[in-house]
Amino acid sequence: MRVVEGVADVADVEAFVAELGDVGDATDCTVQAFDARYVAGREHLASALEHADRAFERGENVARERAVEVLLYAAGRRQIRRALAMGVDEGETPVVVLVAADPGVADPGDAEAAGANAVAERLEPGGGFDARDDDLVREFFEVSDAELDATEAGLSALVRERVALLDVEK
Repeated sequence: MRVVEGVADVADVEAFVAELGDVGDATDCTVQAFDARYVAGREHLASALEHADRAFERGENVARERAVEVLLYAAGRRQIRRALAMGVDEGETPVVVLVAADPGVADPGDAEAAGANAVAERLEPGGGFDARDDDLVREFFEVSDAELDATEAGLSALVRERVALLDVEK
């Protein structure tokens, strides 16, 4: 898995998503963009990818496409409409874009490098994980002060717990 950080200037969300899908098709990768303000770190996305892949292996996936299943897990939600809040929107958006070789690809490293390079060409510098908004993350994932005070785990760990709990909620 590779993560590309930057700023996306999106005039048309559907066209942008289709363009990323074309990159994925051309490189045999899953490509999913996230509004970086909602992402609690690289481990958050790695956990979402791992859980999404496990759901497909078990035949328990909700979405037909791997990228959408990753989005659902990253958002900790089963409804695509609610999970889309973590996606990109029109205008300038700080983004992190997950690029992961599709299962069975002969050389995943080369595929991911090609996919990441193609995605990077479509982004402006900036954004990325530095754009994380802890208040927005806490609100989106419903992490209370009491929950944070009750554990030594940080916000990122609590968000990853939400990702993992999605399997229990099925």
